[in-house]
Amino acid sequence: MPQTVVVLDFGSQYTQVIARRIREAKVYSQVLPYDTPAREIKALSPVGIVLSGGPASVLAKDAPRPDSSVFRLGVPVLGICYGLQLMGAMLGGKVESSSEREYGRGELRIKRKGNLFKRLPNRLLVWNSHGDRLAKLPRGFRSIAGTENSEYAAIEDSVKNFYGLQFH
Repeated sequence: MPQTVVVLDFGSQYTQVIARRIREAKVYSQVLPYDTPAREIKALSPVGIVLSGGPASVLAKDAPRPDSSVFRLGVPVLGICYGLQLMGAMLGGKVESSSEREYGRGELRIKRKGNLFKRLPNRLLVWNSHGDRLAKLPRGFRSIAGTENSEYAAIEDSVKNFYGLQFH
């Protein structure tokens, strides 16, 4: 059976790009709706889960959320933009509206290489499109990179293999 990475779609313009990039790395990816039950995801035996970005705000009353059990499947999880904020909020962190929205190009300053950045330079140009940001890390996470307006632009819990990127 081929390795599978599940991409949970929260409405991002980039969801299909994410899935294609995973396939280009010779790993099968399957895009599923964000509310797919964890038992259905588990049945696919994924080696990882990606929480896509999306147009919603985690702070909205009706914000789309995945089955919380996805964080107990024992597989690595990568949250991208909305996915980082959602994972942060669901695991005990705090999300807030940013006083300065980040749109377009930004500079990512890597503080700790961690598992995500170990082969990359200490500064990267990234693409941002968000008005909210993670304001408090969930327990077990650490910040590994920041931007001008976000101390938590990249986060990790290397014990659980949970990672988040605020940028695209």
